Amino acid sequence: MYLKFYGLLEKPFNATPDPRFLYMSPGHREALAQLHYGTQERKGFIVLTGRVGTGKTTLLHALRQRLDGHTAVSFLFNSTLPFDDMLEYILADLGVTKGEESRAQRIMAFNDFLIERERARQNTVLIIDEAQNLSAETMEQVRLLSNFETTTTKLLQILLVGQPELKAKLDLPELRQLKQRIGLRCQIPPLTAEEARQYIRNRLRIAGARDLGIFTDAAIERMTDYSGGIPRILNILGDHCLLFGYADQIRRIDRASVTETIEYMEEGMPTQRGIFSFGRSAPRRRSQWFVKTSMFALAVAAVGLALTYDAGVVNLIESLRRVVMP
Repeated sequence: MYLKFYGLLEKPFNATPDPRFLYMSPGHREALAQLHYGTQERKGFIVLTGRVGTGKTTLLHALRQRLDGHTAVSFLFNSTLPFDDMLEYILADLGVTKGEESRAQRIMAFNDFLIERERARQNTVLIIDEAQNLSAETMEQVRLLSNFETTTTKLLQILLVGQPELKAKLDLPELRQLKQRIGLRCQIPPLTAEEARQYIRNRLRIAGARDLGIFTDAAIERMTDYSGGIPRILNILGDHCLLFGYADQIRRIDRASVTETIEYMEEGMPTQRGIFSFGRSAPRRRSQWFVKTSMFALAVAAVGLALTYDAGVVNLIESLRRVVMP
């Protein structure tokens, strides 16, 4: 809707983990370097943590692009699966042929697969996203997979990726053996105000914007305060700001526009950590704009259905447009 108005080729603030839009803040750059080093040097267990929305999954997709062609990767998104289902998914993801075997037979097939890859000087990586959801029992079963090793190297590199709660879970007494096997730890911090500014401009540039100053510095400062430096919240807020800016035909999104957008968003969007103290009434003209747009769309649909073959339908629609959206 707003792409042409702002000179964009695509939406700059999509919530999908597209590695093309990855902004390499110092924190992201350091984490990606550690992940790449840990997998290439076969450190065994590697743990990556970060708050919700900091870009962990996007970073993992970027890691997969950086790994060479000799590295096979299984990416497990559903961490709530029982271990047997996880094992079945991993084997299928890696292309390991199997029948209706028992767990022991599947583990033996997995071991044979890893040994063959080691003989061919090829690496294998298992990534478990949202690992904070794993039960202690499942984590212990995952730990046992790290027993795939020779006297000189680990056959399977395991990345446990999750929210800060993952750290607390790894401190459980029953997981002390797993904790001792962690070869590398890294984390992604929230963005600073300057990093948020570069983040927004980076996404605008990749989306094709000729003008990277669509958001003023004051607007970005307000966005950073609201989001706490969390990229996902910046994306949601940025998309809303562009939509409302288009509705008002505003070429520059300033601090007041951001504040007004936040007020509108918070009517149907929970505050983050309870630290935002904005009012709960949406700006009147925002509501009016959406109401008018909806009324016009409904009126056009109704007239189109009732008078499909009426020669005067075009004039009637134009009349409705002037009444509903003057």
